[in-house]
Amino acid sequence: MKYLAFLTIFLMTLAGCKDAKKTEYKPVETTSKEGTGDKATTHPGKKIIERECYLCHSPTASEASMLAPPMVAVKKHYLYATTTKKQFIEAMVDWINEPKIEKSKMPGALKRFGIMPYQPYPEETIVQIAEYMYENEIPKPEWFDDHFQKEHKNGKGNGKGMKGDRQEIAQSIYGNQGLGYAKSAKSALGKNLMKAIQERGTGGAVEFCNLQALKLTDSISLMNNAIIKRVTDKPRNMANSANSEELEYIASFKKQLAAGLKIEPIVKTHKGEVNVYYPIVTNAICLQCHGKPVEQIKPSTMAVLQKLYPDDKAIGYSANEVRGIWSVVFNENK
Repeated sequence: MKYLAFLTIFLMTLAGCKDAKKTEYKPVETTSKEGTGDKATTHPGKKIIERECYLCHSPTASEASMLAPPMVAVKKHYLYATTTKKQFIEAMVDWINEPKIEKSKMPGALKRFGIMPYQPYPEETIVQIAEYMYENEIPKPEWFDDHFQKEHKNGKGNGKGMKGDRQEIAQSIYGNQGLGYAKSAKSALGKNLMKAIQERGTGGAVEFCNLQALKLTDSISLMNNAIIKRVTDKPRNMANSANSEELEYIASFKKQLAAGLKIEPIVKTHKGEVNVYYPIVTNAICLQCHGKPVEQIKPSTMAVLQKLYPDDKAIGYSANEVRGIWSVVFNENK
């Protein structure tokens, strides 16, 4: 999902927003001049929506270019025939103050766009937004009516099976989030390994891994407020040994790869914590250090490996084999 990639980057830049003081945004003044226009035109909530919300929830963007569902869609999912103004405002305040997958009334939007990032608005500002939405007609894109009828035809999208949808969406969002963290670490390691190979040969890359790989992975973990590890059933460095649970996931990924199945991240959530596991699959570059001695691993490289890792088990691989997994741990989206 295009928006999901954007969302991952956006979430990284917003890390720590949840702890931000709500004075960061000042509420719009509620005073208005009497007799200068109707209430809908001068309502402060209208100004906030146009200035802030429409950046993503635009009523004029094409369906393909939307970054989030239009505001009219949000209103339709939160406002029913029996919904009071007080209930609507409370629901909006609850969602914007703490957007969480299990709270959402819009699983289809979550599936397409991902979870909305936390916005540190004062409650007064959110109330103004919600009040305006409740009391006034919200502009809608030209394509919206056809889209809404299609999505809600025969009861589709009316909340049936929503719990299952949320679980599926959470798996997808967290899986992609964890995979994004792993790819950040993989990219950093890859660039440094290639540099070491170019400057000092494959033996130099082995020495780099021995001294810097764990440190580099730890630094990426700190940047993302996560725990990122590479673990395996055939460790070179014993610090990368998989535990019993991780060994099961490695075995499962090996079976999937051998059967030619599409591999998806394994996502586990427990007590507010997310664990994501994804396989590390060998390629031609890996085999310079993890392939077969003599055939792929040069004698000079083998000598460095034996010196630095006398108990090395991470050799003998062929291309396109599971060498281990990325194990990524982070907190659930709050």
